[in-house]
Amino acid sequence: MDLIKTIEEQQKDDSALNFSVGDTVKVHFEIIEGKTKRIQIYEGLVICIKGSGVRKTFTVRKISYNVGVERVFPVYSPRVVKVEVTRVGKVRRSKLYYIRDKVGKNAKVKELVGQKSVEYLKWSRDLAKAADATEAAINAEEKAEIAAAKSAAAKK
Repeated sequence: MDLIKTIEEQQKDDSALNFSVGDTVKVHFEIIEGKTKRIQIYEGLVICIKGSGVRKTFTVRKISYNVGVERVFPVYSPRVVKVEVTRVGKVRRSKLYYIRDKVGKNAKVKELVGQKSVEYLKWSRDLAKAADATEAAINAEEKAEIAAAKSAAAKK
């Protein structure tokens, strides 16, 4: 179990999650067709971020030929070359599933404008990093407690 966690921690990239729910993003995704590789850009609204650790994913929704299309991307996938934020959305929910039922202008999310959007981006990134650091500290404490319990059991 510890081996899996160490491998997963090595695969994590702190700069990968530079967006939040409600943002309009361009996902540069590497597609391999036979022997050729190309990068396809998928632009849409981030409607949810799920999971934790290396298994964290985000769902991007776009309208293509009047049909709603959603695609789930792993945050730490090597195939996701980069995620570019085009608009910072102003939302008060962590999951925007209600957007699926909206049509036209109602399906849009308000934009954070000006300096507030820059400050919000910095704040959300700092918050995410702090949450990850807290999670890592808790995991380290749990590991230390388990090791102490094992050594105490071995002494008996």
